[in-house]
Amino acid sequence: MKRLAFTLVGAAALTLGACSSSNQDQVNNAELNHANDELNEQANQAAMDAANAEAAALANQQQQVQQATDNASNPSDAEEQNVSGM
Repeated sequence: MKRLAFTLVGAAALTLGACSSSNQDQVNNAELNHANDELNEQANQAAMDAANAEAAALANQQQQVQQATDNASNPSDAEEQNVSGM
């Protein structure tokens, strides 16, 4: 019984000894998970470029809709004179 207790205590001590807080792999993984400032700046610039492109496309679309609406509600003089079908 004493041998079993001694063996279990020894195994527990070796297991706990392997768990240290200065594990270099964990430190390296934590450093890799932090993006650097240059990468953040590039991501922000790409997001801003995409938002600006979408805003320009929407403005162009709005302008086209406005032109189509103006043409539908305000016919030209030639179109007003062409009433032979009525």
